[in-house]
Amino acid sequence: MAAPLKRCLLRRRDGREQHGVAASCLRELRDKASSILAIDKAREPITLVLAEDGTIVDDDDYFLCLPADTKFVALAKNEKWSSKSLDSGTARLSESGDEVDSAVEKWKQLARQLKDDLSNIILMSEEDLQVLIDVPRSDLAGELAQSQTKVQVLQDTLQQVLDRREEERQSRQLLELYLEALKNEDSILSKVAESETVPRAEMDVVDTGTSRTVPSAQTALSDQILAALKEKPAPELCLDSQDLELVLKEDTQALASALRWDKQKAEALQQACDQELSKRLQQVQTLHSLRSTSKGKKTLPWGDYPGLSSKRKK
Repeated sequence: MAAPLKRCLLRRRDGREQHGVAASCLRELRDKASSILAIDKAREPITLVLAEDGTIVDDDDYFLCLPADTKFVALAKNEKWSSKSLDSGTARLSESGDEVDSAVEKWKQLARQLKDDLSNIILMSEEDLQVLIDVPRSDLAGELAQSQTKVQVLQDTLQQVLDRREEERQSRQLLELYLEALKNEDSILSKVAESETVPRAEMDVVDTGTSRTVPSAQTALSDQILAALKEKPAPELCLDSQDLELVLKEDTQALASALRWDKQKAEALQQACDQELSKRLQQVQTLHSLRSTSKGKKTLPWGDYPGLSSKRKK
């Protein structure tokens, strides 16, 4: 009595196309693989392996125990199975799923921080604020166990905090441009005055060989923080409070070397970070003080959070 046919899926090691075949034994499956996948006779014998983990299937009894629609990879002579042989579509879906899971976990973690203490809004980075603003209102309401109306007010407040930081950044940029213009103007006037009062003299410049490059110092700051410090205008506004503390603890000379700045500019950055951190902590202390005197309530009412407004910037 002939053995029953088993449905199988076949493909080459580096191929994406799968072929559905039916075979009653391994020999028949190898013959069909050679024909359907166009494997040259000179490259036989063919080895059949499981696509999911590379297990070599060379026993008919084991083959008969496998479920229908098992995926096989046909390896020609001298070919080896590797993890790269896994289905690329499945791998891409897995990576995409991991990214989604990571994003969901992040906003839920931030939401729990707000659920514990609303004043944590002040300590969040701009990126964290934007993450919570982008969360669907119904999802955030479920995580915070609040009504969608109150969550809308909360997201309005987060947007206002984000807008205020952006306005502050733009104001600082304008001030820096103004001061730079004054500095350049003073420098030009000074050079003009010197050219009128000091006789010109040509001097031979001798290279004494004393020039040297300052080796880059080791820093405990992450690449992400360093990139924000170097590229962002008013970077202290976009960092969260923990990152600000790390910048303050960093040695000024090491910070200057890592950013390829002079020491004076690095000191100014640390002062700005110190001022921003002090301001945030003072705001948190003020909120806690208000809370302790608000008729014994453990948490501020969601609708009475200072600065809450139902008008959201469009």
